Amino acid sequence: MSELRFTEDHEWLRAEADGSVTVGITAFAQNALGDVVYVQLPELQTYAKGDEASTVESVKAASGVYMPLDGEVIETNPALESNPELVNEDPLGEGWFFRFKPADAAKVGQLLDQDAYDRLIKANAEA
Repeated sequence: MSELRFTEDHEWLRAEADGSVTVGITAFAQNALGDVVYVQLPELQTYAKGDEASTVESVKAASGVYMPLDGEVIETNPALESNPELVNEDPLGEGWFFRFKPADAAKVGQLLDQDAYDRLIKANAEA
């Protein structure tokens, strides 16, 4: 598995061998949401960085999943339609949301690495 990257919106990204990027929400995000009961997956289309691509609903709240970079969504995780709890059970694996082809693949490496993301979580907890 390649190194994960993260956004300040608590999404994780993993670059795949075919040039696509897999996106999901972090364990921190799913813990904050609680039990996930519904996931609205994105349309297979082009999104701009920051666009709301997906929605995740839990017993506590609904939250957007934002496009981490400009790119085209090429695949969604159909398992989440019937088993949204996969987001809670395996947020960094089977609970992925979508894959996209980034407009500029080099920008994936500019996102937060694990250490920077851990510092973000710690800073949020102290705030």
